[in-house]
Amino acid sequence: MGNKVVSLFSGGGGLDLGFKQAGYDIIWAIDNNKDAVNTYKKNVGDEIFCGDLMAVDINIIPHADVVIGGPPCQSFSLAGKRQCDDARGQLVWRYLDIIKKLSPKAFLFENVIGLLSAKDSKGNKIIDKLLKAFGKIGYNVTWKLVNAAEYGIPQLRKRVIIVGLKKGKFVFPETTHSEDGANGKHKYVCVESAIGDLPEVGTSEMVTEHEYPTMSQLDKYICAHVKPGGNYMDIPDDVPSARIRRLKREGGHTTCYGRMRHDKPAYTINTYFNRPNVGCNIHYKYDRIITLREAMRLQTFPDNYEFVSTSKQGKNLIVGNAVPPKLAYVLASKLKEYLK
Repeated sequence: MGNKVVSLFSGGGGLDLGFKQAGYDIIWAIDNNKDAVNTYKKNVGDEIFCGDLMAVDINIIPHADVVIGGPPCQSFSLAGKRQCDDARGQLVWRYLDIIKKLSPKAFLFENVIGLLSAKDSKGNKIIDKLLKAFGKIGYNVTWKLVNAAEYGIPQLRKRVIIVGLKKGKFVFPETTHSEDGANGKHKYVCVESAIGDLPEVGTSEMVTEHEYPTMSQLDKYICAHVKPGGNYMDIPDDVPSARIRRLKREGGHTTCYGRMRHDKPAYTINTYFNRPNVGCNIHYKYDRIITLREAMRLQTFPDNYEFVSTSKQGKNLIVGNAVPPKLAYVLASKLKEYLK
């Protein structure tokens, strides 16, 4: 079998799917969200259990060659206060304790851009503390702000990836795509090539999770006015929304109430892609928000991926929080070169 992997904060298994496709053997995984754990079991494997990593005895975690996963990002989120002394911030240091205990050959840590500006209560940058702490326990660390679109994912999703190695120093894989496709690279994969072949909503039994999204009168009004590549600036001034009127007056949040362009990648698919006000979630062609299936395609989840979730938002959470499996596969494949 391939290199053994322990997965922390596994969610619905986006990162793990990529590692599995690259030939790794996932032996132990954990997440505290029941829907995500059941969905993982359906699509990735039975090695996951539902639990709180702060409460689990770390002595029960099996030894592995690689540890993967990123602590939940709310405490580093750009929307939040970026203080890391709250309970969720503590999970980062728990991750470090587990790495220290298991002493794997390598680890891969994923997190939001907010990590780069997050500070502790004394004003020290969390990323610096983290890199120093990984170094102290014997790892050569490389980090990069990775844009998923540069590796062929149809989404301008930027995430911090930290890779630590006991031996050698990780070099991130060459990017394969760029906006203009110059210098022998491919052009970014656009939204249309990712979702354009899907049938119209509700016309096919074959395609699951592709139902008409729930939309309010205001949502419908917004979708009817925003043009591809546009945002709230396209909405008439008499819109019955104080927030939109304020945005039009004051600016900022440029992807808010945005509409995708058919010839460009999507912006980040977050956990609220079912709403027009949190990101660029309007379909490039139809006057509606994207469906769950379309979000999954933009995140590179395979079409045979199935949810075990009691709620719509539970599914959205799994998709929006995931590392795109295709990106995970690219990183996992490169990491293999260092594990021989």
